[in-house]
Amino acid sequence: MAMALLEVRDLSVVFQRKGEAPTAAVDGISFDVDPGQTVGIVGESGCGKSVTSLAIMGLLPSRGAEVSGSVSFEGDELLGLSQRAMDERRGSDLGMVFQDPLSSLNPVVPIGLQITEVIERHQGMRRRKARLEAVELLNRVGIPDPDRRIGEYPHQLSGGMRQRALIAIALACKPRLLIADEPTTALDVTIQAQILNLLAELVSGTDTALIMITHDLGVVAGLCDTVNVMYGGRIVERADRHSLFAEPRHPYTHGLLASIPRLDLPRGNKLMPIRGSVADNIPWDHGCAFAPRCPNAIDRCVEVTPELVEDRGGMLRCHNPVEVAAAEEVRA
Repeated sequence: MAMALLEVRDLSVVFQRKGEAPTAAVDGISFDVDPGQTVGIVGESGCGKSVTSLAIMGLLPSRGAEVSGSVSFEGDELLGLSQRAMDERRGSDLGMVFQDPLSSLNPVVPIGLQITEVIERHQGMRRRKARLEAVELLNRVGIPDPDRRIGEYPHQLSGGMRQRALIAIALACKPRLLIADEPTTALDVTIQAQILNLLAELVSGTDTALIMITHDLGVVAGLCDTVNVMYGGRIVERADRHSLFAEPRHPYTHGLLASIPRLDLPRGNKLMPIRGSVADNIPWDHGCAFAPRCPNAIDRCVEVTPELVEDRGGMLRCHNPVEVAAAEEVRA
């Protein structure tokens, strides 16, 4: 079998603050990303999605965060690389679209200069040629009048344009792997659709792989090949997109789908939200972290830690999964 572009094995991130107990934000997750594949990581805020992406990119602070496990890109281990070596990887091999473009972009530097400095740094282009490349990138991501916009500052652009500019920066050096961390947060529905279509177009027909991180299963519905559902720092279900939406097996996945508003249901139909919050959990070494919120919980759920095992072509971490009949109710 061909080697995966990215192999993550037993990745853990533990935050430690003086005088406080350690917090495991990511707790031993493993997954692969193949060339040209789009992989989704889904879960509520606080499940460890963004921390996973920052660990892969080597952007977590050196103090207070202990990262262990393995992150291999094309067979080369990324964890433990020096800052200079990771700087070479970021941009040329790994690109990232951050959640909040306004805070990710430098407010006192024109958009064009923020793109050209990436091109000059990694491709060695002269300033004039890099500027032409930057204009082409802005045009490619759908920013109108790129010759004028290239000289503008982030506050002069709309939220959608700032997100497009951030995508242009991430794509400036044609990375092999692009990580999009909640790229549609705080955008209106029409702009969300445009950004998702743009990402799909940019990776289709190439070997560029995409990791889409989101809390909304609707976002990954037409975009991702494989979906990883995270809860409490661990993957609780993995399946291809069609299987996940047709037959969600984990009660958490089932709950996420059931809580999505739908236009094809009668007016007045009530949503079925997941009770409680991510703070309502138990340690994984005591049982299932989702048990306090789970409608399918049984005694075993709070006594034995569920393992991630193969299930109907995917992976599942659950003692009492949702049956097909219940999953069909979500689609009905």
